[in-house]
Amino acid sequence: MTTSTTSQPTTQNSVDNESIHWDQDISYGQYLDLEPLLACQNPASKEHDELLFIVIHQVSELWIKLALHEAHAAARHVAADNLSPAFKMLTRVSRVQEQLIKAWEVLVTMTPADYASFRDSLGQSSGFQSYQYREIEFLLGNKNAKLIEAHRAKPKHYQKLTEALHAPSLYDIVLKLLAQRGFAIPADKIERDFSLPYAPSSDVEAVWMRIYRESDTYWDLYELAEKLVDIEFNFQRWRFSHMKTVERIIGYRRGTGGSSGVNYLVKALDLQFFPELWSVRTSV
Repeated sequence: MTTSTTSQPTTQNSVDNESIHWDQDISYGQYLDLEPLLACQNPASKEHDELLFIVIHQVSELWIKLALHEAHAAARHVAADNLSPAFKMLTRVSRVQEQLIKAWEVLVTMTPADYASFRDSLGQSSGFQSYQYREIEFLLGNKNAKLIEAHRAKPKHYQKLTEALHAPSLYDIVLKLLAQRGFAIPADKIERDFSLPYAPSSDVEAVWMRIYRESDTYWDLYELAEKLVDIEFNFQRWRFSHMKTVERIIGYRRGTGGSSGVNYLVKALDLQFFPELWSVRTSV
């Protein structure tokens, strides 16, 4: 005759013996300001999918905030010819961009009918009006003075974007570094009106060609070039995903902010931040 015994519960996976601080001076929620953060999602309609739309765009703005933080810091390090920390920061920008790209994959679970059910609640609001997005475009080099007019009614944002428009872009700073390192960068490429778009130069392309062909000698500059290419590559992936998401959800209707929608986004795919880093690839 066998006697059955009741096994005792194991505490191996229990938190009972952990030294958890149940009473905190500052809690997780307090440190992250979760209550005000989670109170920021306020749908203007009662439609189920509007919360998804709001969350995706708010999360994207948080990622852009981090990308700006890292890209501005990287620009300062490049200006100081201190490239090692800049590489880490630029890599982090690329990783943030991957999260922004992934966000479209969540948003496309929304059908045209889902979006149409609350679209009127948006009024004339549009991602075109994102002042953070405009700032990172200016920082990377897409200078267009007309684009800040959408922010004129908000003096704080308008002033910050005006400053960003007139400041050297990340690429301008890189070209100045190349000149300081002794490369033949034309003077009009590093002493110019930075509020105007950068125009490609065969002389600048020749400098990059030398760096690519002699990468063992100029390894840090070669690595810097590839970090910039990563960022522009991901930016184009983000733009393409944005365009296809809009096409999938609203087709060729006009955007809520007044743009031509998909047609405008298609045009944006032709914009480049670092043109010689792309043209040089044909000749290296």
